[in-house]
Amino acid sequence: MGNPTLLLLDEPSEGLAPRLVETMGEAILRLKQSGLSILLSEQNIHFADRITDRVYVIEKGSVAYDGSIVAFRESRDVHEKYLAV
Repeated sequence: MGNPTLLLLDEPSEGLAPRLVETMGEAILRLKQSGLSILLSEQNIHFADRITDRVYVIEKGSVAYDGSIVAFRESRDVHEKYLAV
């Protein structure tokens, strides 16, 4: 497909070595900087944090949280509710 306007990625870091995840993240960032829109479904929050502008947390099939990546990073309540193990 030539010149797409949207890239959909479903768990692209799953099962990859950390170095490959880093390299892939850099490539995705270059695509984003070129103006390509990216929809990323990802459980690796450290990987997603480098790429995303907005966060949507899905719980039981519904959006349980949405906000900017900055607000997500700074929200202790969100971290305790959705990221605590």
